[in-house]
Amino acid sequence: MKTITTYLSFLLLLLFFAFLYGFTTNKNGTKIIENTVVEFEEGDNNFLTHSMVDKMLRQNNEFVKNQPKRIVNLHFLEKNVSENPYVEKATVYLTINGVLKTLIKQRTPIARIVNKNESYYIDKFGVEIPLSQNFSARVPFVSGIKNQKDINELLILINKIEEYNFFSKEIIGIQKNIENQYIFTVRSGTYQILFGKLENVSVKFKKLIAFYNKALIDKTIKNYKTINVKYHNQVVCTKQKQDEEK
Repeated sequence: MKTITTYLSFLLLLLFFAFLYGFTTNKNGTKIIENTVVEFEEGDNNFLTHSMVDKMLRQNNEFVKNQPKRIVNLHFLEKNVSENPYVEKATVYLTINGVLKTLIKQRTPIARIVNKNESYYIDKFGVEIPLSQNFSARVPFVSGIKNQKDINELLILINKIEEYNFFSKEIIGIQKNIENQYIFTVRSGTYQILFGKLENVSVKFKKLIAFYNKALIDKTIKNYKTINVKYHNQVVCTKQKQDEEK
């Protein structure tokens, strides 16, 4: 008898909690979304604005603010925001207080591809990012990129450039010619760096560092038309006027 009483008491307790849970869930579901908050992760990118994201927070052509929480499809909204080409990652969730929060990490451009009929950014994953009227990224302009293979190779080169704080600021343009050799345009002058093919990359940058350390000290850097590091164990330069070898 005692066992039956204990069992019934336990069953009644379960039913009570089930009722309480259902009541609370139903009441929470009818609660109105009072506000939407958009937060961007820290960074220098300003492709998106809060109002632009608000326009993505719609389902059935209606803005989710002032809608009951139970009819909001968080997965749909998150997917909608994530599909924006400027978004690398998005999280959409509801708070207990009825606030719809959207956390966004924007894509970070590392280069701007410039071809005859198109121009776009790429990020560190090689993903294309369209140009924006809201924001212009200060990244190297790159020409001569024709396919995904070229982009993959470019990512290796840019990652190497970014290892050097000086060159990440100094190199403002990258050209890949028909011989698959790279030519750099620089910030500090009108000369070009003839980098050659993507081989012995670390050795070439070490030669450039040694050259710059000398040329910047004796202030001869602007006397040159080209700085060529294609050849083994040497830097060959041509001067601006005479085009003679150093």
